[in-house]
Amino acid sequence: MKARRGREERRTSALSTRLGLLELAHPLINASGTFDLFEVAASLGMDGDGAGVRLLADPPFSAYVPKTVTLEPRRGNEPPRLLETEAGLLNSIGLPNPGVEVFVTRELPRLLALPRPVIMNVGGFSLEEYVATVARIRRELDGSAGSLVGGRPWTERVGLELNISCPNVHSGCMSIGTDPAETAALVEAVRPVWPGLLLAKLTPNVTDIASVARAAQHAGADALSLVNTFKGLALDRASLRPYLGGGTGGLSGPAIKPLALRCVYEVFEAVTVPIVGMGGVTDVRDVVDFLACGASVVAIGSAGFRDPWVARRLAQELEEYLGAHDLSLADLIGRAHR
Repeated sequence: MKARRGREERRTSALSTRLGLLELAHPLINASGTFDLFEVAASLGMDGDGAGVRLLADPPFSAYVPKTVTLEPRRGNEPPRLLETEAGLLNSIGLPNPGVEVFVTRELPRLLALPRPVIMNVGGFSLEEYVATVARIRRELDGSAGSLVGGRPWTERVGLELNISCPNVHSGCMSIGTDPAETAALVEAVRPVWPGLLLAKLTPNVTDIASVARAAQHAGADALSLVNTFKGLALDRASLRPYLGGGTGGLSGPAIKPLALRCVYEVFEAVTVPIVGMGGVTDVRDVVDFLACGASVVAIGSAGFRDPWVARRLAQELEEYLGAHDLSLADLIGRAHR
């Protein structure tokens, strides 16, 4: 038992990192909207010492990012919403959620009970909607939900990610993320309302992602998440009409990895804040590539659908990679630029 505990402590020490005010045991989190922790736990079994119970007691991700929440409830796009493609997944979910009032009363308490930091993801269709949604979450955290695990301030346990980049919603959050000035205006508006970690999640569907990244940093973002999915289209083979209910959708999975890596590489050269890199991560080589291109943290999306424990496996393999190459995590981050 002592030997195993020693190995676990060394792994935590070797892989531990920070994302703003949040302490992470390792640099692997989930991408918003791709992993419903409570739904997966229920499907695995919540009786006794079932797999679902173990999942909630020891989630594989070092921080949990729930689905996007908006000010008002959203049904999302019409079905069909998902389509597997060559080396990828096309989705047109459309941000379905019960709205912020239901979120803070039903979802937030169980999120705060998790033994991991939580990064809320907020979307909107105007600057005012974003600010109102964030302010409502902030009030709840400052009030009855403000006492977190270990008595630590909530700012050390909760971060906020602004979703300004969803490609399957056809107004609002998508258009904000394509314009540096609008991105800056949104971050500047939210910054006084949110004292904790503030990330902006950027879209790759722009000509110059570095200019949007610089605007977000200068406006007060503590970190950047990139990239969201790439806008794509698939046709129904019989009708030759768009297959997805929303028309277009967001492409994720291995197909987008080279494009996402390019975005991380370019943004690393343009900003000084930490980057959460994502796009097609399935094995430890992908994690290494994103870290080397400049990501400090790597998010896993589509791969979590097939293996809910994938982050734990990749964290172990990352530790082994660092040991085999005599590298620290800090040595690896940005190595492609040196």
